[in-house]
Amino acid sequence: MSQTLTLIVPGDPEQRTGGYLYDRRITQELRARGWQVRVVGLAGEFPLADDVAAGAMAAALEGLDDGDAVVIDGLALGAVPAAVLPHARRLDLSALVHHPLADETGLDEHARQRLLDSERRALALCRRIIVTSPFTARRLQVLGLSRRKAFVVEPGVAPAELAPAVKARLDGHPEPAREHLLCVASLTPRKGQDLLLAALAGLESTGWCARLSGSTRRDPAFARRIEQQRRCLELEPRVELPGEREPAALEADYAWATVCVLPSRYEGYGMVITEALARGLPVISTTGGALADTLPDGAGLKIPPNDHKALRRALSRWLDEPQLRRALTEGAATWRGRLPSWTDSARRFAQVLEQR
Repeated sequence: MSQTLTLIVPGDPEQRTGGYLYDRRITQELRARGWQVRVVGLAGEFPLADDVAAGAMAAALEGLDDGDAVVIDGLALGAVPAAVLPHARRLDLSALVHHPLADETGLDEHARQRLLDSERRALALCRRIIVTSPFTARRLQVLGLSRRKAFVVEPGVAPAELAPAVKARLDGHPEPAREHLLCVASLTPRKGQDLLLAALAGLESTGWCARLSGSTRRDPAFARRIEQQRRCLELEPRVELPGEREPAALEADYAWATVCVLPSRYEGYGMVITEALARGLPVISTTGGALADTLPDGAGLKIPPNDHKALRRALSRWLDEPQLRRALTEGAATWRGRLPSWTDSARRFAQVLEQR
């Protein structure tokens, strides 16, 4: 198989979410291995696709030569199977599924069934299916989206310095006056910032402040709800909402943090967890979707999804138990050295694409 690849994604390929970061890092590493990779961003609405989206997919595929290798991000692929169908036999198509479309939070039953049917038809057109976690591989089977074995290529992580708070804690320095709670996620219902605010509002301890860093543009209505909830719960003095962060500012967020919190209702992997662990930061996370697998035992606290009371109890434990903080910080720092690199992930990705 030629080491030439076209990667098709919905919208702007430079978006700062876990899925787009995965796509970019795999692309960069493949290019470093000698691959020629062209990235195409599609216009239109996804995943409940409009005519613009269908036309953009058709145009992108029509411009390719017979036999060309193409990877289509699942957010785009599953939305427009009819546009992909005429090219299924002449192109070497692979699906890249971060999580099933029907698992998105907030869908009504009609939309969910529409997406299940659409994604099922789209995946059947592909020669191979790549997923980013063992959980997603299992989920495709459970939902009846594909009977074929999916190839798992988990995300890597870039090397990072230990967070200052981690160094201080491991060196036995005095505890900080306040714990710095960092949540990195776009403000959308699936990410669960509403649950986090509800949990924070009931804490008895006052030794904390929080920063919820993430885009307010992916779901502006939900972002406004979070702003209003913060005001109504009188959390404005303690909770920052800085919006989407440039890379340098996000790195500063991790340097500021003493612990990361991921209240998501569902994740197909949860790259924020490995980004935190790369800096030795423990994580308080739900077990929604793949998160139970992504967060190693001993490197954080796990609680059920969609349960703000359980999240509050976990936060209280972190704030009230210094021995727990020390143990989990040691656990996170230990796991730091076991995380896969993006080079490892790209090598596996290339091996999958080369399979006939």
